[in-house]
Amino acid sequence: MSKPTITQVIKSVLAAAIGVQSDDNRQKDFTQGSLPTYVIAGLIFTVLFVSGLVFLVSIILGK
Repeated sequence: MSKPTITQVIKSVLAAAIGVQSDDNRQKDFTQGSLPTYVIAGLIFTVLFVSGLVFLVSIILGK
C-alpha cells in the first residue's frame, strides 16, 4: 500500500466537498492516507472556497 499523491488527496477532498466521493475511495483514504494530510487539505480548500465567495460577492455588489 502506497501513500496517496498530492493529486489524489486534492481529488479526494474536492470529491468529498461536493458529495460525490465513492465508498471505495473513502475506504482507501482512511486506510492508506494520513489524517493530518486530509485535514490540512480540507482546511486549505475551505479557506480558498470562502475567500472565493467573498471575492465574487464583492465584485457583484461593486464594493
